[in-house]
Amino acid sequence: MGLINILRWIKFVYKNDPSVLQKANQLSIAKNISMPKDLAIIEDAAVLYPEATIKNFQKNRNKIVIKRNSRIRGHLKLLAYGGYIEIGENSYIGENTQIWSGELVKIGKNVLISHGVSIIDTDSHELNSSDRVDTYLSLLKDGPPTDQGSIKTGSIIIHDEAWISFNAIILKGVTIGKGAIVAAGTIVTKNVPDYAVVAGNPAKIIRYTT
Repeated sequence: MGLINILRWIKFVYKNDPSVLQKANQLSIAKNISMPKDLAIIEDAAVLYPEATIKNFQKNRNKIVIKRNSRIRGHLKLLAYGGYIEIGENSYIGENTQIWSGELVKIGKNVLISHGVSIIDTDSHELNSSDRVDTYLSLLKDGPPTDQGSIKTGSIIIHDEAWISFNAIILKGVTIGKGAIVAAGTIVTKNVPDYAVVAGNPAKIIRYTT
């Protein structure tokens, strides 16, 4: 049946029994025990579900911090040439959400990030085609590059109590304000003010919640 399916079955059958759910969550973490212990700082009561993954090409656990009582179902990736990821207390990262950092991604507390969201603080590749090909060929031979070169990056900050809905894309150099809402499928290329609701491609303010 497989450990992941067994854990999902336990959580479904015993969904009204907190003690059983807590043990199932502990097993979920145990499944990936080499991952969080070696590659990230996981504070008390934070949970990485079986579908979550961490790729820390810097091999420095201090560069990925998941704070108390957060729930992670998505994928965290720290690039070899730089980056830092911090997820604040009581925040949620949905299934198949990708968070990639080559500079800094900082998520506040009580933030809800739905499934299928992309949060990427780097262009990932050079703009010059020759440089891009050279780096790709080097990657195939030697693994992830430790030299950023001409790849552009920009910090992403998501403040407390924001809500990022499914399939949204947050690009480099963007700040999402406190309590802001990013609608489903939105592509964010510029800062979003506190308590603003944005939608579209590119994102535009459609209203404020307060």
